[in-house]
Amino acid sequence: MKLFFVAAFALVVLSFDTADSSAYDKIVSHSRIRAKKEGPNVCALQQVMGTKKKYFSTCRNWYQGAICGKKAIVLECCPGYMMDSMQGCPAVAPYDNVMSQLRVVKASITQNYAELSKLKPEIEGSGSYTFCPSTDAWNLLDAEVRGALESNVNIELYNALHYHMVNKRLLTKDLKNGMSLTSMYNDLGLYINHYSNGVVTVNCARIVHGNQVATNGVVHVIDRVITAVGNTIQDIIDVDDDLSTLSSVALASGLSDKLGQPGQFTLFAPTNDAFEKLDKDVLERLMSDKGVLQALLNYHLLSSVQCSEAIMSGTSYETQEGHNIEIGCDGDSLTVNGIKMVLKKDIVASNGVIHLIDRVLMPDSAKQVMELVGGSQSTFGDMISELGLSSSMQADTEYTLLAPLNAAFTDEVMSLDQSILRLILENHILKEKIVLGQLYNGQRLETIGGKFLRVFIYRTAVCIENACLVRGSKEGSNGALHLMRVLMKPAESNMFTVLNDNGGFKIFLSLMEVAGLTDLLKQEGDFTLFAPSDEAFDGVSEAELDLLRGNMNALRTILLYHFSNSIFIGGGLETGVTNLLKSLMGSNLRVLFADNGVQVNTVSVPEHDIMATNGVIHFVKSLLYPGDIPVGSQDLLGLFKRLIKYIQIKFVSGFRYQEIPLTFMRTTTITRVIQAEPTITKVTRVIEAEPTIKKVTRVIEGEPIITKVTRVIEGEPIITKVTRVIEGEPTITKVTRVIEGAPALTKVTRVIEGDPNFPSILSGSQFSQGSSTSDFSVDGVDFSNIGTIQGSPDQLDFDSEKITKFIQGAI
Repeated sequence: MKLFFVAAFALVVLSFDTADSSAYDKIVSHSRIRAKKEGPNVCALQQVMGTKKKYFSTCRNWYQGAICGKKAIVLECCPGYMMDSMQGCPAVAPYDNVMSQLRVVKASITQNYAELSKLKPEIEGSGSYTFCPSTDAWNLLDAEVRGALESNVNIELYNALHYHMVNKRLLTKDLKNGMSLTSMYNDLGLYINHYSNGVVTVNCARIVHGNQVATNGVVHVIDRVITAVGNTIQDIIDVDDDLSTLSSVALASGLSDKLGQPGQFTLFAPTNDAFEKLDKDVLERLMSDKGVLQALLNYHLLSSVQCSEAIMSGTSYETQEGHNIEIGCDGDSLTVNGIKMVLKKDIVASNGVIHLIDRVLMPDSAKQVMELVGGSQSTFGDMISELGLSSSMQADTEYTLLAPLNAAFTDEVMSLDQSILRLILENHILKEKIVLGQLYNGQRLETIGGKFLRVFIYRTAVCIENACLVRGSKEGSNGALHLMRVLMKPAESNMFTVLNDNGGFKIFLSLMEVAGLTDLLKQEGDFTLFAPSDEAFDGVSEAELDLLRGNMNALRTILLYHFSNSIFIGGGLETGVTNLLKSLMGSNLRVLFADNGVQVNTVSVPEHDIMATNGVIHFVKSLLYPGDIPVGSQDLLGLFKRLIKYIQIKFVSGFRYQEIPLTFMRTTTITRVIQAEPTITKVTRVIEAEPTIKKVTRVIEGEPIITKVTRVIEGEPIITKVTRVIEGEPTITKVTRVIEGAPALTKVTRVIEGDPNFPSILSGSQFSQGSSTSDFSVDGVDFSNIGTIQGSPDQLDFDSEKITKFIQGAI
């Protein structure tokens, strides 16, 4: 049989020092002050309508006039006082032993049970005891359980009453949050929680009337009967059949053992039916990912004990997953995130408390990226689904959604062609998961459409292109979501092209050209331009503009005052604060963002945040002029007064505009690539000097080129005709051999044409070898057609006999 701790519980006082008051004591004092008009020692309490629950309420609840959404105020005597014939509660409660005090607090049933269980002598005797029963608490107890106690008063009832006795005297100020007290039944623990709102609980039963001091203890009345505690949270979910799925999740996530460790936990435990409400594929996805399972379970777990009786209004608590949930109450029901979902509350364990809920709480960290889209971005979610973008996003790939709020999808946007709208929405989906803390100034983010978006970080804002983020970023299992007020319009072209295509800035562009600053609009960079439209020059003639064109320094001073060397997005400027932007000419621009609009030098900006590849453009309808620069010409002053009406321009006779160094202008290097066949020019350089001969050995890798020579000899061995057949492209090799020493030259004469039949080739041999020259004569032969043979250098070393045989073909 389970032991029960009855709704009233008494602790014996160790000290009567009230200087160190607790949250409970303070809140009782406030209740006395609120009811002081009703007489002495009267306390004003708030009661939950439709129930018997009464609270010494906090200031917050008192001024809201409601506890758990229900409004009721009751008056009663403060603890330790009682009524008499006079107004209020002037009488001090009798000071007697614990048994007598039960009568004072109207705990007659407990008093009767103490007598039946033979406990009366003990609680009337000497010692320091804590004891308290409550008549209402006994009446709320299950009839079957109460009957079992009454049927065995000597054991079950005696043990139940002994369980809520502590052999110490403790006032509410001594009951610290998280304290564990040893009961007088088998040394089982009693678990105390003392909350900042003044509520004190023991095993999640609330003290409704505390500090009723007795001679041998003190009585604290609690609002319910409680069971003895011995199991951990892990033990409870492991044996509860309705929590078997949760037990499986805890085991698969590796967090089951954590639920069995000592601590102060609150677990919102989804039942099996709660898990069955999830789509089958969602549950399978959760069970297949240990990290997601851990996030899911930790989202149901708090690092503190939150008993239902301590909840007086909606309060946000951080879960072990890292994000918050709101716990509140509606009448007698406990709510989570504003929804009544608690089936059974206050299942007390030795390391915390369990509340059973009828649905699974799904943290963002366990959701797919498309599941992060909320109600305020529902149009965005619907559109990317209808246009097929969500179906193309793979579950195992990470993305980031830049989700505009519903108000961004105006009738004009929704009337666009679907192909255009798809391109716009592609700019709002990034290829990778980027959480808020990973964004930095100058970062470039690639979209699924292949475009790159720029990030701008300001003091109080983070902007991507023309759109700034609003509070509400989320991180899912495979992506992140950031909220935006407007649709993004990424840059397509530079400032010059934007203004030129617009057609309303012809005069400004012409002045930039005259000033030699057109390239500033085209070059790469990060500029902010307040561009004056043609309307800014209304009523000004060309002759008057020529006056400005004729003063180059003045023209550049004014034009460069419209530029700042950083990108400033309207939504990124701190609202209501004047921001000083240094212009390219040196003076400051005073920029203010207020009422969803931008002002520069008090001039309204009708259209802002037009993005360009080299900056951002804000359109203005007035020429801007630096207030710290005077004018030295009456003619210019007259012109400026017609163009610039928001300030009074100073006149200083003889003032001259200074030349502004154009250090911000970039030099452009143009590389021209000509696609054509290259023209090769062969140049022969003739060097007049003695040649320098170097011996070079060249190693050629590859198969050698073989030349096949066929020699045909017709007739007798006397050579008449030599035909050399060369297969393949001829390879001509000119070999120069350098011989150190005196040159040795051999002259060989070969007969090419003539009568091929020689009666005698050589009639004699006359050789003169004085200078390595060999001469020979042939009788009867015409030598008119004799040429010089330059042959193999090896053959040139032959003696005369070999030469003769060579000519005859013997060699």
